[in-house]
Amino acid sequence: MRILRLLLLALIAAVLVVVAVANRAPVVVHALPPEAGDFLGLSWSVQMPLFLLIFAGIVVGLALGFVWEWARERQHRVTAVKAKREAAYLAGEVDRLKTKADEKPKDEVLALLDKPAR
Repeated sequence: MRILRLLLLALIAAVLVVVAVANRAPVVVHALPPEAGDFLGLSWSVQMPLFLLIFAGIVVGLALGFVWEWARERQHRVTAVKAKREAAYLAGEVDRLKTKADEKPKDEVLALLDKPAR
């Protein structure tokens, strides 16, 4: 299984290298469309290789997906924490009842003799 995982990672790395080599041409990335940037006075732009833009898009997409799933599974985590607390409480209750049961005499006759006289 480890060899399969390493082969898959090597394949992904090879594909990323091929994409990077094939998309080395510089592109200009604008923060706003040119008309809106001129109107607002914000014409921020940067020139970078296309593969960096592609890889940045992949990383941002993965990060957004992870955050989305983490937020979506919140209720499952809350339920798990409540169940864990309840299990710990019930385990303590079982231990308390076992020690209480162990304190009682095993024999009924001895239990009658252990009762204090009035």
